[in-house]
Amino acid sequence: QVQLVESGGGLVQAGGSLRLSCAASGRTFSTYAMGWFRQAPGKREFVAAINWSIGNTNYADSVKGRFTISRDNAKNTVYLQMNSLKPEDTAVYYCAAGASVPALQTGRVGYWGQGIQVTVSS
Repeated sequence: QVQLVESGGGLVQAGGSLRLSCAASGRTFSTYAMGWFRQAPGKREFVAAINWSIGNTNYADSVKGRFTISRDNAKNTVYLQMNSLKPEDTAVYYCAAGASVPALQTGRVGYWGQGIQVTVSS
């Protein structure tokens, strides 16, 4: 019932910035916690999540202080602002929707986007 479509990926040099967007279908977007994962060899790594409040977010230690997750419920869109990018941030990034921030942190995901490539060159 929910379709997630990512955009905004691409190539950037180390130290640069990108902003990913995830557009969601449906009219219950504001009831979901939203998050981002990235595909590492053999696994998907949790990156960030946000609940109904802009003051309630959570980040992986590897991106804390560099990435910012936000959402615009009126536009059914969640964002991931990525600053000070490093080559190790290179991955396919996936948007996700779930019941709560803790659920997303532990990989309990209701809906996945198809993923978008982010490549950081050194």
